[in-house]
This record gives sequence, C-alpha cells and structure tokens, in this order.
Amino acid sequence: MLRLENCLIENGGFALHADLTVDRGSLIAVIGPSGAGKSTLIEAVAGFRQLSSGAIHWNGTSLTQVEPGKRPVAMLFQDGNLFPHLTVVQNVGLGIRANLRLDATQRVQVQAALVRVGLQDMAGRKPAALSGGQQSRVALARVLVQGRDLLLLDEPFAALGPALKAEMLDLVAELVAENGATLLMVSHDPSDARRIADQVVLVADGQVHPPMETASLLDNPPPALKAYLG
Repeated sequence: MLRLENCLIENGGFALHADLTVDRGSLIAVIGPSGAGKSTLIEAVAGFRQLSSGAIHWNGTSLTQVEPGKRPVAMLFQDGNLFPHLTVVQNVGLGIRANLRLDATQRVQVQAALVRVGLQDMAGRKPAALSGGQQSRVALARVLVQGRDLLLLDEPFAALGPALKAEMLDLVAELVAENGATLLMVSHDPSDARRIADQVVLVADGQVHPPMETASLLDNPPPALKAYLG
C-alpha cells in the first residue's frame, strides 16, 4: 500500500497538497489540468522531488528520506531516456546494472524482457534504427527488468498515434497484472484512464484528490475536472 500522509510538495512558487492511500496492485491514472502538478506528484513518489512536509510510506515503511535509486520504484519518462550509442539489449540491461556487467542470469532476464515486449529480434539495433513504438517498448522492457513494486509513467506514450498508444497501454496493463505491481500513470487523455485504470486520482487547484473509481469520476466529473474536459 502506498500512503501519502499530509504531504506538501513545493516546486518554485507552486504548492501541491496530498493526503491519500493507494492500494497495492491498483492501476491509477493521474489526470488534471495542464500545470496542475501531475508530474510533480509522481516525482515526489519517486524521490526526485523532496517533500516540504509530510511523509510517504510503502507497505508501512517510510520512503521519505530514501534515495530515489533505493526506492521500490521504476519510472518511465516522456522521452524514454534511451541512450543513442547503446544497443537495445544494452539499454535494457541498464535497468539492472549501470555498468552493464551482467551475469548469465541477468542476461537471460534481459532477453526474457525483450521477448515479452516483442523485440527479441532487434536486440542489436540502436534507438535510431527503431520506430517510436519500438523505442517505447525498449524503455518499457528496461522498467520491466527492474522488478520494482511501483511503476510510475509520466505520459511516455503521448507522442504515439492513437492505435499504437492503445497497444502500449494494453501491454503495460498486462505486465502490471503479471508482476502484481502498482501503477501510477500520468495522462492528459481521459480515454487512457478508461482503457486501463481501475481508479483515477484528480490533481487540480493545488490538491491531489483521493482515488475514485474511473467511470464514476469521468461520467460525473467535479467542476475542476469538468472545466478541463470541456
């Protein structure tokens, strides 16, 4: 269980308040107006942004002072963060060891992840030789090999076309279900939430609202969300 307890997250002159609980294994879409603080929220969970006050707990253990690399978190960013000079298999291997000195078991783990995302025949290619969708799959495979309990997505598929984005979202949902991970997915598109999210967290007016059932919230949006959705 993820618990954000009376958290104040500040970013320059912007302040975001969060007090909520996310059940383990949930698929959560984080939505709200542009600039409301969606990315700020998951950056705080990942440890890239410090709390001004409050605490973050995972399964009863405080993460508040834990370094980002030591948190049970894997994060997928908007640009995928692939290294252009490395091959697909090397980019995925970075998820296990930054120096890429992998033992036999770890190399098998990387190959299994590439099979799972359908890129087993492209292990030797570099990112420039891949399509946008294939690059997204490489980034997802790198997250997969980390085996973390919390998966944070910051609109990594926003640049993809509708059909390819839907395919990637379905793959994410499958992987999360297989691994029992908890998903927090930032999105500006309510259809993404409807597609794979059990619940939605609304971020608006400096406040992170507790999770609500997806269809219920989107079918009967509060004023802040209604204004955003138009």
